[in-house]
Amino acid sequence: MCTGRPGWLTVSLRVGKYKKTHKNIMINLMDILEVDTKKQIVRVEPLVTMGQVTALLTSIGWTLPVLPELDDLTVGGLIMGTGIESSSHKYGLFQHICTAYELVLADGSFVRCTPSENSDLFYAVPWSCGTLGFLVAAEIRIIPAKKYVKLRFEPVRGLEAICAKFTHESQRQENHFVEGLLYSLDEAVIMTGVMTDEAEPSKLNSIGNYYKPWFFKHVENYLKTNREGLEYIPLRHYYHRHTRSIFWELQDIIPFGNNPIFRYLFGWMVPPKISLLKLTQGETLRKLYEQHHVVQDMLVPMKCLQQALHTFQNDIHVYPIWLCPFILPSQPGLVHPKGNEAELYIDIGAYGEPRVKHFEARSCMRQLEKFVRSVHGFQMLYADCYMNREEFWEMFDGSLYHKLREKLGCQDAFPEVYDKICKAARH
Repeated sequence: MCTGRPGWLTVSLRVGKYKKTHKNIMINLMDILEVDTKKQIVRVEPLVTMGQVTALLTSIGWTLPVLPELDDLTVGGLIMGTGIESSSHKYGLFQHICTAYELVLADGSFVRCTPSENSDLFYAVPWSCGTLGFLVAAEIRIIPAKKYVKLRFEPVRGLEAICAKFTHESQRQENHFVEGLLYSLDEAVIMTGVMTDEAEPSKLNSIGNYYKPWFFKHVENYLKTNREGLEYIPLRHYYHRHTRSIFWELQDIIPFGNNPIFRYLFGWMVPPKISLLKLTQGETLRKLYEQHHVVQDMLVPMKCLQQALHTFQNDIHVYPIWLCPFILPSQPGLVHPKGNEAELYIDIGAYGEPRVKHFEARSCMRQLEKFVRSVHGFQMLYADCYMNREEFWEMFDGSLYHKLREKLGCQDAFPEVYDKICKAARH
């Protein structure tokens, strides 16, 4: 079985063929059920989007500690897959701000799991891609919100300096937000932000307005002019700062999209929904895109950042690169650090056209995946994954996952996660 939501509706660029061979179960649960400000919890259904969450929570003075970027990302996708934001160096991945999941299991029974109740299932659900049960609700922590993000922009040159500065800022707990945009191997802008209710009017920048420059282009200006900057950005605008340009993917779809005339006349029309792009994309175009375009997020230990950026340059050569730090707690489940202690990791996001000579998607990505496995890193599962089964279970810890699949009778009810997401096994 799998959910009946069509593959083209997901934010992932991959269209899984399993939707055609599995029994589709319609789960049209898309409501925010409850906001409990005393317990500091929001209870939501799985198809609630980040756009919905920010619209409601910021209007009543609350927010999620980790609020992933794009408007259309759903709670279910962020739990069953994963989610990250520039506050993750403090709070971890999206799964780490969740306090309870409610699922319907293979036998039709309903179960609630928390860190203290059905804890094995609670820790096994994240990254399982709906292969242990159907998620029907989740409880997520909320924190008080402020009106603005006071954001500092600092251009840094030289790879060693970039890695040192980024590591230092990621370890500072007073930073609410830390993010880096790498424009070449030795040029980056590192941004650090704190929430505030006060703003200097002259430095206020409502970057979410349709006529404003794309955020990554705006940031690049600080690099080009070699100056530091300080801006106050409305909180919801900050959360969705990359939404209008789908990070920098829109420059390949609408090359003139950042032109001031286009922005003023037609900026209100973008971005196109990723689901619309997928629905109208023919098979030939999809294959062409697959061979000449990369969309990958690799999660590696912060101590391996310099080595990882060299590897990205050599294997795919895509810029800009998104850098987002996160703390990875030592908890059971598919994804955890090698040791018994929490470890600082970094999400390296590469989205765009590879400029490496003779790029061949399968061989280049397998090389990158091999490196990520060698440093005990992880590949986000929304992306194309070229590993074989043995390599996949070398990257992810399947001990708890396989134990629960057997215990809950999942083998005949749900595919294994590898069979859902890997190119080598997709059916």
